[in-house]
Amino acid sequence: MKKENARIPEMYDLSHTMASGLLESVTYPWEALPKIKEFILKTGAGLSLEEYDHPADDVWIHKTAKVFPSAYIAGPCIIGAGTEVRHCAFIRGSALVGENCVVGNSTELKNVILFDNVQTPHYNYVGDSILGYKSHTGAGAITSNVKSDKKLVTVHFEDGDVETGLKKFGAMIGDFVEVGCGSVLNPGTVIGRNTNIYPLSSVRGAVNAASIYKHKGEIAQKREF
Repeated sequence: MKKENARIPEMYDLSHTMASGLLESVTYPWEALPKIKEFILKTGAGLSLEEYDHPADDVWIHKTAKVFPSAYIAGPCIIGAGTEVRHCAFIRGSALVGENCVVGNSTELKNVILFDNVQTPHYNYVGDSILGYKSHTGAGAITSNVKSDKKLVTVHFEDGDVETGLKKFGAMIGDFVEVGCGSVLNPGTVIGRNTNIYPLSSVRGAVNAASIYKHKGEIAQKREF
């Protein structure tokens, strides 16, 4: 993937997120990560209490969302209409979860934007990441958000590297991406729209849109039928 293909309009349809205003203000999606908390607080304060419950400080949950009793939700957080937050989900804060999403059993979210219709249904960790419209993470798939050497994250593109200045940066996942079970998306991963990641993959760098990622060095482009 080239740098230009990681820009917001190439990765995401902003009509499917409450965070459109935030994402329109930046060039690359990871530039929004340090701004998520403030954006949620500002947006939440303006939500209608006729549509949203406000069960705790800085937590807004749409009245049509379903939150199971054993789920934990810390603010700031917004949960959209029709979303399910299932048993033992752990939302640590700074999470903007869209409409008709699934936050599943033992899934942990922290400093994230989930577009509408995103599914993180089973044993997922999603931290310092943005997941596009109708993206899906298979059971046990995680976004690793801190490098083992604790250095700042660099994104590797075909036409050069981008220094993000961020210590914590998981994955930028485009619309309609499927991430296979047990996969690890390493810090600074960018995945273009409509891409499939094979199960048990370890992904680094930037993956082109409409790809099938099998493992490093073996990435196929999808065929149009």
